[in-house]
Amino acid sequence: MVQSLAPALLEDVDLRARAVETYDLGETTVFACKGDPRFSYCLYIPRRSDPAEALDLVVAMHGTGRAFIEYRDAFAAFGRWNNCVILCPLFPVGVRGDDNRDGFKYIVEGDIRYDEVLLAMVEEVGARYGLDVERFALFGYSGGGHFTHRFLMLHPDRLWAASIGAPGSVTLLDRERDWWVGIRNVRERFGIELDMAAMREVPVQMIVGAADLETWEITHREGGRHYMPGANDAGRTRPERLDSLRRSFEAAGIEVRFDLLPNVPHDGRKVVPHVEAFFADVLKARRSSRQLLAAE
Repeated sequence: MVQSLAPALLEDVDLRARAVETYDLGETTVFACKGDPRFSYCLYIPRRSDPAEALDLVVAMHGTGRAFIEYRDAFAAFGRWNNCVILCPLFPVGVRGDDNRDGFKYIVEGDIRYDEVLLAMVEEVGARYGLDVERFALFGYSGGGHFTHRFLMLHPDRLWAASIGAPGSVTLLDRERDWWVGIRNVRERFGIELDMAAMREVPVQMIVGAADLETWEITHREGGRHYMPGANDAGRTRPERLDSLRRSFEAAGIEVRFDLLPNVPHDGRKVVPHVEAFFADVLKARRSSRQLLAAE
């Protein structure tokens, strides 16, 4: 009886291995988040000849258009040649049935904490692939740039780098104004105090096109879902608002690499090579430091 089952069992093992190779490695399929299946993600997983080789994690956060697979594909070559896993979440429009496009940008939407959803995805990916995900890099463009700089404020201890791309609105490190314009009530809203010392340890890039000048989507108007006093005070255009964020960070002692790209409009694909260069520089220093510690 056992002998008669052996070929079938071997075939089943072979099919499972083939499915893993097809759907779980390289450019993966889309996975529902086990922590909250309303949200999902895709990955790029480098195929390694040495399974013991350490991989670092890079998260690329989509904007309002939800082009999460496009960002995965854009960063795939970087992941392959730099031994990085690329994680691209999907936070859909209207999760609460109200057609809200913007909830994830401000971290909180009703009972949803998008920072915690991302961390659940990160831990899930770490467990699935055997990765050290204590720290990861985070890039976000447009709506993703909203999310990235606010996530950095709340969880600097989880990041080895942050690249903030062309957010339409910014949260300044202003203790005279409430969230989301400022940070005065962060403790009441999130139950934490901002750790400025930890933020100073995270390499930060801010990146925007010099031709990214349209304002129709980023001008807050009274009565709007996210309007509050001071909503437009950081500037009129995305470059102006990102520069206000830069000055706010630098006033708090946080170093910023500010990339203003000539002739670039609001197009996330055009900034990816510059983000990759930034991450590569940080990775080189990070890995050199790890090697020195391992040698001691």
